[in-house]
Formats: sequence, C-alpha cells, structure tokens
Amino acid sequence: VQLQASGGGLVQTGGSLRLSCVASGSIFSILVMGWYRQAPGKQRELVAAITSGGTTNYADSVKGRSTISRDNAKNTAYLQMNSLKPEDTAVYYCYARNNRAQMNYWGQGTQVTVSS
Repeated sequence: VQLQASGGGLVQTGGSLRLSCVASGSIFSILVMGWYRQAPGKQRELVAAITSGGTTNYADSVKGRSTISRDNAKNTAYLQMNSLKPEDTAVYYCYARNNRAQMNYWGQGTQVTVSS
C-alpha cells in the first residue's frame, strides 16, 4: 500500500484546510486510516483515525474542529480542519494500518502552517 497525502498549505488563524490521502491497492476498505502530525521539536502525535467501519477518534486538541472521513470508492481519506490555530502548525502524515496483516503504512508528510 502506498499513501499519497496532499492538501497542506499556509492559512491564517481561524482558517480551514482539507487534507487528502489516496491509497494504492485494493484493500483500502479494510484499512484503518489516520493522520498524525509532528511539530518541530515535538513527537509525532495522532490527530485522528477512522476504522473500516467508520468509527472515528480524535486527539483532544482537535476535537470539535476536525473531521476525518473516508471514501472507499475513491481509496481516499480526508481530514477537514477548521478554526485552525498556530499550534496546529506541523507536518501532517497519512497513516494506514492493515490489522489483518499487522502492517502499518506511512505517506509522505504535508506541511500545514497556521499564521497568527
């Protein structure tokens, strides 16, 4: 499985961005999809995840401001981020997990910068 992330950019405080992650292969529907982020000098942290059945979970820091979703027909996961804050500035990484095969996959990062 290869993951291609896109959608990052520079926005002002309070703005919105939608990140997309396209997965190759035919097993997208069984994958857990997620987004992690890593800010300079900080550890990578989970932002949001969605199971194959559509169950979602979010980091407290983005809860209420972000929505993760998936379109199995397009092999794509999305992260809609609203009311962005400077502390959301980070490189965002798409992540996928195949629980059946116990395999993890990472996409390249996409930079999100929120100016104050």
